[in-house]
Amino acid sequence: MNSYYELQIKINPAMEDIISDICFEYLPCEGVVLAEEAYKDLEMISTTEGTLRVFLTEKTDVETVLKEQRETLKSRGFTDEELGSWEISFAEKENEDWSKKWKEKWDVTHVSDRITVVPDWIEYTPKRDDEVIIKLEPGCAFGTGTHSTTQLCMLATEKYMPANAEIADIGMGSGILAICAKKFGAKYAYGCDNDETVIDVAKENAIKNEVQCDFELNTADKINRQFDFVLANILHNVLAEIMGDLKAIMKSGAYMVLSGILDEKKSVVLEAIKKHNLELVEEMHQNQWVALVVRKAV
Repeated sequence: MNSYYELQIKINPAMEDIISDICFEYLPCEGVVLAEEAYKDLEMISTTEGTLRVFLTEKTDVETVLKEQRETLKSRGFTDEELGSWEISFAEKENEDWSKKWKEKWDVTHVSDRITVVPDWIEYTPKRDDEVIIKLEPGCAFGTGTHSTTQLCMLATEKYMPANAEIADIGMGSGILAICAKKFGAKYAYGCDNDETVIDVAKENAIKNEVQCDFELNTADKINRQFDFVLANILHNVLAEIMGDLKAIMKSGAYMVLSGILDEKKSVVLEAIKKHNLELVEEMHQNQWVALVVRKAV
């Protein structure tokens, strides 16, 4: 490829993972760069926060795709302010091996004292004997470990997952949460997604991490077994819509982590939790996001 196309989108930084996922799914996208920061004498002197840089292999009807996806998000309850303007600029650039260059922006992510997410191309030496290290190819599917919604799920897994649990990751994307659960000692890990393009990615990530997970194209309403621990990192309105299906796959006394929820949208999910008689155990916050840990009555 002699050239590539760089698309820049003005966004609300809180939505960067959701909009990145749209780019990977609906555009000929090979990489995304989030906020880039420059420092001098330990002080940040510039940042590109609020601008998503998207690398495309070919020029396409970006305006139509983004307009359709924006309307979809608005129909799910997001406001124009929450989404950002989505103003775009488009430029053709000479190929400077950008597919490697964008990887330079990714680094090791320490989610907690024990949980570390490591990009697949970086050599990393554990800091402690019981460290849980997750190797990942960021950007190939939703869930890179850098976003608050994913980190909250991993922190909740560390805190609430029972020993030898059978777990389900609903809307698993890259498979990172199921892989994390296995590394914390889950006896069985199942993941499903309604996007067939992520299934092979999740399977490859499980192989990289030397864990056994069952990943398939499926939705919660079609699952015919129950689990000790359930993870669902999805949009707030979808969580509310499928709360009954999620409850149905929980064993008595099981815990569930609900994430992907902006603080101002948590009331929608809390109402669904109350409607389905689930016990709210904890609200976990990071930046503008909240994860809700709930329990099914015994």
